Amino acid sequence: MSDVLAITEHRRGELRDESFEIISAGRELADDAGGDLHLAVISGDVDSFADSLNREGVDAIHTVENGEEFNHDVYVQAIEALYEDLAPMFVLMPNSVNGLDYAPAVANRLDLPLVTDAIGFEYDGTLTTTREMYGSKVETTVEVEGDQFAVTTRGAEWPEAEGVGDAEVSAFDFEVDESEVRSTVTGFEEVGSGDVDISEAEFIVSIGRGIEEEENLPLIEDLVEATGATLASSRPIVDNGWLPKNRQVGQSGAQVTPQVYLAIGISGAVQHVAGMKGAETIIAVNTDPNAPIFDIADYGVVGDLFDVVPELIEQFS
Repeated sequence: MSDVLAITEHRRGELRDESFEIISAGRELADDAGGDLHLAVISGDVDSFADSLNREGVDAIHTVENGEEFNHDVYVQAIEALYEDLAPMFVLMPNSVNGLDYAPAVANRLDLPLVTDAIGFEYDGTLTTTREMYGSKVETTVEVEGDQFAVTTRGAEWPEAEGVGDAEVSAFDFEVDESEVRSTVTGFEEVGSGDVDISEAEFIVSIGRGIEEEENLPLIEDLVEATGATLASSRPIVDNGWLPKNRQVGQSGAQVTPQVYLAIGISGAVQHVAGMKGAETIIAVNTDPNAPIFDIADYGVVGDLFDVVPELIEQFS
Protein backbone atom coordinates (compact mmCIF):
# COMPACT_ATOMS: atom_id res chain seq x y z
CA MET A 1 0.00 0.00 0.00
CA SER A 2 3.03 2.33 -0.16
CA ASP A 3 4.14 1.53 -3.71
CA VAL A 4 4.08 3.78 -6.76
CA LEU A 5 2.80 2.67 -10.17
CA ALA A 6 4.11 5.00 -12.90
CA ILE A 7 2.78 4.83 -16.45
CA THR A 8 5.32 5.32 -19.23
CA GLU A 9 4.66 6.81 -22.66
CA HIS A 10 5.78 6.17 -26.23
CA ARG A 11 4.85 7.39 -29.66
CA ARG A 12 5.70 6.06 -33.11
CA GLY A 13 8.04 3.45 -31.70
CA GLU A 14 10.02 5.82 -29.48
CA LEU A 15 9.86 6.33 -25.74
CA ARG A 16 9.03 9.91 -24.80
CA ASP A 17 11.24 11.92 -22.44
CA GLU A 18 8.37 11.91 -19.96
CA SER A 19 8.92 8.18 -19.44
CA PHE A 20 12.38 8.76 -17.98
CA GLU A 21 11.32 11.85 -16.02
CA ILE A 22 8.44 10.00 -14.38
CA ILE A 23 10.94 7.45 -13.06
CA SER A 24 12.67 10.22 -11.10
CA ALA A 25 9.34 11.57 -9.88
CA GLY A 26 8.13 8.11 -8.92
CA ARG A 27 11.35 7.22 -7.10
CA GLU A 28 11.09 10.42 -5.07
CA LEU A 29 7.53 9.62 -4.03
CA ALA A 30 8.31 5.96 -3.34
CA ASP A 31 11.18 6.97 -1.05
CA ASP A 32 8.87 9.32 0.87
CA ALA A 33 6.29 6.58 1.33
CA GLY A 34 8.79 3.78 1.90
CA GLY A 35 7.59 1.71 -1.05
CA ASP A 36 8.71 0.31 -4.39
CA LEU A 37 8.53 1.90 -7.82
CA HIS A 38 6.68 -0.09 -10.48
CA LEU A 39 6.60 0.96 -14.15
CA ALA A 40 3.90 0.01 -16.63
CA VAL A 41 4.78 -0.29 -20.33
CA ILE A 42 1.60 -0.63 -22.35
CA SER A 43 1.54 -1.48 -26.08
CA GLY A 44 4.31 -1.07 -28.63
CA ASP A 45 7.65 -2.89 -28.49
CA VAL A 46 7.28 -3.54 -24.78
CA ASP A 47 10.41 -5.69 -24.39
CA SER A 48 12.68 -3.12 -26.00
CA PHE A 49 11.03 -0.31 -24.07
CA ALA A 50 11.48 -2.23 -20.80
CA ASP A 51 15.21 -2.63 -21.48
CA SER A 52 15.57 1.12 -22.01
CA LEU A 53 13.52 1.95 -18.92
CA ASN A 54 15.46 -0.33 -16.60
CA ARG A 55 17.20 2.55 -14.85
CA GLU A 56 18.43 3.05 -11.31
CA GLY A 57 15.58 3.32 -8.84
CA VAL A 58 13.11 1.11 -10.69
CA ASP A 59 12.06 -1.97 -8.74
CA ALA A 60 9.71 -3.68 -11.22
CA ILE A 61 8.57 -3.23 -14.81
CA HIS A 62 5.27 -4.68 -16.03
CA THR A 63 4.77 -5.04 -19.78
CA VAL A 64 1.37 -5.22 -21.43
CA GLU A 65 1.36 -6.35 -25.06
CA ASN A 66 -1.62 -4.96 -26.95
CA GLY A 67 -1.26 -3.10 -30.22
CA GLU A 68 1.45 -0.70 -31.31
CA GLU A 69 0.18 2.72 -30.28
CA PHE A 70 -1.70 4.43 -27.48
CA ASN A 71 -5.36 3.50 -27.18
CA HIS A 72 -7.48 5.14 -24.51
CA ASP A 73 -9.68 2.14 -23.81
CA VAL A 74 -6.78 -0.33 -23.62
CA TYR A 75 -4.76 1.93 -21.31
CA VAL A 76 -7.68 2.46 -18.93
CA GLN A 77 -8.35 -1.27 -18.69
CA ALA A 78 -4.66 -2.15 -18.32
CA ILE A 79 -4.03 0.40 -15.58
CA GLU A 80 -7.16 -0.69 -13.73
CA ALA A 81 -6.03 -4.32 -13.86
CA LEU A 82 -2.50 -3.44 -12.71
CA TYR A 83 -3.90 -1.35 -9.88
CA GLU A 84 -6.09 -4.18 -8.66
CA ASP A 85 -3.13 -6.58 -8.80
CA LEU A 86 -0.48 -4.33 -7.21
CA ALA A 87 -2.63 -2.16 -4.89
CA PRO A 88 -0.23 0.83 -5.10
CA MET A 89 -0.69 3.96 -3.01
CA PHE A 90 0.07 6.23 -5.98
CA VAL A 91 -0.66 6.06 -9.70
CA LEU A 92 1.58 8.50 -11.59
CA MET A 93 0.77 9.46 -15.17
CA PRO A 94 2.41 12.02 -17.48
CA ASN A 95 0.63 15.35 -17.87
CA SER A 96 0.81 14.92 -21.65
CA VAL A 97 -1.83 14.81 -24.36
CA ASN A 98 -2.16 11.07 -23.90
CA GLY A 99 -1.89 11.17 -20.12
CA LEU A 100 -4.63 13.77 -19.78
CA ASP A 101 -6.76 11.65 -22.10
CA TYR A 102 -6.88 8.61 -19.83
CA ALA A 103 -5.99 9.94 -16.35
CA PRO A 104 -9.50 11.23 -15.50
CA ALA A 105 -11.07 7.96 -16.65
CA VAL A 106 -8.60 5.95 -14.57
CA ALA A 107 -9.20 8.07 -11.47
CA ASN A 108 -12.95 7.79 -11.94
CA ARG A 109 -12.95 4.01 -12.35
CA LEU A 110 -10.64 3.51 -9.37
CA ASP A 111 -12.40 6.16 -7.26
CA LEU A 112 -9.14 8.02 -6.62
CA PRO A 113 -8.60 11.74 -6.02
CA LEU A 114 -6.82 13.17 -9.07
CA VAL A 115 -4.24 15.97 -9.02
CA THR A 116 -3.08 17.14 -12.45
CA ASP A 117 0.01 19.02 -13.64
CA ALA A 118 2.07 18.53 -10.48
CA ILE A 119 5.53 20.10 -10.50
CA GLY A 120 6.50 18.72 -7.10
CA PHE A 121 5.20 16.68 -4.19
CA GLU A 122 6.04 15.10 -0.89
CA TYR A 123 4.41 12.49 1.30
CA ASP A 124 4.69 12.33 5.08
CA GLY A 125 1.40 10.62 5.82
CA THR A 126 -0.38 13.29 3.79
CA LEU A 127 0.19 13.91 0.09
CA THR A 128 1.15 17.52 -0.61
CA THR A 129 1.48 18.50 -4.25
CA THR A 130 2.89 21.67 -5.79
CA ARG A 131 1.08 23.20 -8.76
CA GLU A 132 1.17 26.48 -10.65
CA MET A 133 -1.86 28.73 -11.05
CA TYR A 134 -2.84 31.97 -12.77
CA GLY A 135 -0.75 31.36 -15.89
CA SER A 136 2.19 30.01 -13.84
CA LYS A 137 2.45 33.28 -11.92
CA VAL A 138 1.79 31.60 -8.55
CA GLU A 139 2.94 28.31 -7.03
CA THR A 140 0.46 26.66 -4.70
CA THR A 141 0.59 23.60 -2.48
CA VAL A 142 -2.41 21.34 -2.19
CA GLU A 143 -2.92 18.76 0.55
CA VAL A 144 -4.86 15.78 -0.78
CA GLU A 145 -7.02 13.66 1.48
CA GLY A 146 -7.21 9.92 0.97
CA ASP A 147 -5.26 6.68 1.23
CA GLN A 148 -4.50 6.22 -2.48
CA PHE A 149 -3.94 8.85 -5.13
CA ALA A 150 -3.72 9.56 -8.86
CA VAL A 151 -1.32 12.30 -10.02
CA THR A 152 -0.17 13.59 -13.41
CA THR A 153 3.34 15.07 -13.53
CA ARG A 154 4.41 17.96 -15.73
CA GLY A 155 7.22 17.24 -18.17
CA ALA A 156 10.70 18.75 -17.73
CA GLU A 157 10.19 19.23 -13.96
CA TRP A 158 12.17 16.15 -12.94
CA PRO A 159 15.50 15.03 -14.45
CA GLU A 160 15.56 11.97 -16.66
CA ALA A 161 16.56 8.86 -14.73
CA GLU A 162 20.02 7.56 -15.51
CA GLY A 163 22.15 4.53 -14.79
CA VAL A 164 21.45 0.85 -15.28
CA GLY A 165 18.92 -0.78 -13.00
CA ASP A 166 18.16 -4.33 -11.94
CA ALA A 167 14.38 -4.21 -12.00
CA GLU A 168 12.37 -7.38 -12.36
CA VAL A 169 10.68 -7.33 -15.78
CA SER A 170 7.53 -9.39 -16.18
CA ALA A 171 4.70 -9.68 -18.66
CA PHE A 172 1.34 -8.73 -17.22
CA ASP A 173 -1.44 -10.72 -18.77
CA PHE A 174 -5.06 -9.72 -18.52
CA GLU A 175 -8.03 -10.10 -20.80
CA VAL A 176 -9.01 -6.93 -22.59
CA ASP A 177 -12.74 -6.44 -22.84
CA GLU A 178 -12.96 -5.81 -26.58
CA SER A 179 -16.53 -4.59 -26.25
CA GLU A 180 -15.15 -1.56 -24.37
CA VAL A 181 -12.48 -0.78 -26.97
CA ARG A 182 -14.29 1.81 -29.04
CA SER A 183 -11.36 3.52 -30.76
CA THR A 184 -8.40 2.53 -32.91
CA VAL A 185 -5.25 4.26 -34.18
CA THR A 186 -4.86 3.67 -37.90
CA GLY A 187 -2.12 6.19 -38.68
CA PHE A 188 -0.73 9.64 -38.06
CA GLU A 189 -1.17 12.87 -39.94
CA GLU A 190 0.76 16.04 -39.23
CA VAL A 191 -1.45 18.97 -38.30
CA GLY A 192 -0.59 22.28 -39.89
CA SER A 193 3.07 23.05 -40.47
CA GLY A 194 4.50 19.98 -38.81
CA ASP A 195 7.90 20.24 -40.46
CA VAL A 196 9.83 19.85 -37.21
CA ASP A 197 9.32 18.70 -33.64
CA ILE A 198 11.08 21.34 -31.54
CA SER A 199 10.68 19.19 -28.42
CA GLU A 200 13.35 16.87 -29.83
CA ALA A 201 15.85 19.63 -30.77
CA GLU A 202 19.24 19.78 -29.03
CA PHE A 203 20.04 23.41 -29.95
CA ILE A 204 17.25 25.97 -30.19
CA VAL A 205 17.37 29.60 -31.27
CA SER A 206 14.17 31.21 -30.05
CA ILE A 207 12.90 34.70 -30.80
CA GLY A 208 10.45 37.07 -29.12
CA ARG A 209 9.02 40.55 -29.42
CA GLY A 210 12.51 42.03 -29.69
CA ILE A 211 12.61 40.99 -33.35
CA GLU A 212 10.18 43.90 -33.84
CA GLU A 213 8.81 42.95 -37.27
CA GLU A 214 8.54 39.99 -39.62
CA GLU A 215 10.98 41.52 -42.08
CA ASN A 216 13.77 40.89 -39.55
CA LEU A 217 13.22 37.11 -39.50
CA PRO A 218 15.80 36.40 -42.24
CA LEU A 219 18.53 37.67 -39.88
CA ILE A 220 17.57 35.03 -37.31
CA GLU A 221 17.24 32.39 -40.02
CA ASP A 222 20.82 33.15 -41.07
CA LEU A 223 21.92 32.52 -37.48
CA VAL A 224 19.96 29.27 -37.38
CA GLU A 225 21.63 28.12 -40.59
CA ALA A 226 25.10 29.11 -39.37
CA THR A 227 24.71 27.29 -36.05
CA GLY A 228 22.72 24.28 -37.21
CA ALA A 229 20.06 25.12 -34.62
CA THR A 230 16.28 24.73 -34.71
CA LEU A 231 14.15 27.89 -34.90
CA ALA A 232 11.48 28.48 -32.25
CA SER A 233 9.67 31.42 -30.72
CA SER A 234 7.55 32.83 -27.94
CA ARG A 235 3.78 33.11 -28.34
CA PRO A 236 3.58 36.70 -29.73
CA ILE A 237 5.53 35.66 -32.82
CA VAL A 238 3.05 32.87 -33.52
CA ASP A 239 0.05 35.07 -32.72
CA ASN A 240 1.34 37.56 -35.30
CA GLY A 241 1.47 34.79 -37.89
CA TRP A 242 5.22 35.11 -38.41
CA LEU A 243 5.91 31.47 -37.49
CA PRO A 244 3.60 28.42 -37.33
CA LYS A 245 2.18 27.07 -34.08
CA ASN A 246 4.53 24.09 -33.98
CA ARG A 247 7.42 26.51 -33.37
CA GLN A 248 5.96 27.96 -30.17
CA VAL A 249 7.65 27.29 -26.83
CA GLY A 250 5.76 27.77 -23.60
CA GLN A 251 2.80 26.84 -21.50
CA SER A 252 0.45 26.93 -24.50
CA GLY A 253 3.10 25.58 -26.87
CA ALA A 254 5.80 22.94 -26.62
CA GLN A 255 7.99 22.01 -23.69
CA VAL A 256 11.60 21.73 -24.77
CA THR A 257 14.74 20.44 -23.05
CA PRO A 258 17.61 21.16 -25.45
CA GLN A 259 21.28 21.19 -24.56
CA VAL A 260 21.37 24.87 -25.54
CA TYR A 261 18.50 27.39 -25.63
CA LEU A 262 19.43 30.76 -27.12
CA ALA A 263 16.67 33.26 -26.31
CA ILE A 264 16.83 36.37 -28.49
CA GLY A 265 14.61 39.33 -27.70
CA ILE A 266 12.54 37.30 -25.23
CA SER A 267 11.59 39.00 -21.96
CA GLY A 268 11.03 35.78 -20.03
CA ALA A 269 7.35 35.80 -19.12
CA VAL A 270 6.39 32.91 -16.85
CA GLN A 271 4.26 31.32 -19.57
CA HIS A 272 7.30 31.07 -21.85
CA VAL A 273 9.73 30.01 -19.12
CA ALA A 274 7.44 27.10 -18.21
CA GLY A 275 8.24 25.56 -21.58
CA MET A 276 12.03 25.94 -21.64
CA LYS A 277 13.41 26.09 -18.12
CA GLY A 278 14.50 22.46 -18.42
CA ALA A 279 17.18 23.39 -20.99
CA GLU A 280 20.69 22.38 -19.98
CA THR A 281 22.20 25.76 -20.89
CA ILE A 282 20.19 28.97 -21.36
CA ILE A 283 21.70 31.98 -23.12
CA ALA A 284 19.73 35.24 -23.29
CA VAL A 285 20.14 38.33 -25.45
CA ASN A 286 18.04 41.33 -24.43
CA THR A 287 18.45 45.10 -24.25
CA ASP A 288 16.76 45.24 -20.83
CA PRO A 289 19.18 44.26 -18.02
CA ASN A 290 16.18 43.69 -15.74
CA ALA A 291 14.38 41.29 -18.11
CA PRO A 292 13.15 38.20 -16.17
CA ILE A 293 14.88 35.92 -18.68
CA PHE A 294 18.21 36.82 -17.05
CA ASP A 295 17.00 35.32 -13.76
CA ILE A 296 17.20 31.82 -15.24
CA ALA A 297 19.88 32.33 -17.92
CA ASP A 298 23.28 30.71 -17.49
CA TYR A 299 24.79 33.37 -19.75
CA GLY A 300 23.37 36.76 -20.64
CA VAL A 301 24.15 39.46 -23.17
CA VAL A 302 22.69 42.90 -22.50
CA GLY A 303 22.65 44.32 -25.98
CA ASP A 304 20.73 45.00 -29.16
CA LEU A 305 20.04 41.78 -31.04
CA PHE A 306 20.63 43.62 -34.30
CA ASP A 307 24.22 44.15 -33.16
CA VAL A 308 24.72 40.82 -31.40
CA VAL A 309 23.23 38.43 -33.97
CA PRO A 310 25.42 39.56 -36.93
CA GLU A 311 28.48 39.05 -34.70
CA LEU A 312 27.31 35.55 -33.83
CA ILE A 313 26.72 34.72 -37.48
CA GLU A 314 30.22 35.89 -38.35
CA GLN A 315 31.71 33.80 -35.55
CA PHE A 316 29.88 30.63 -36.52
CA SER A 317 30.39 31.12 -40.24
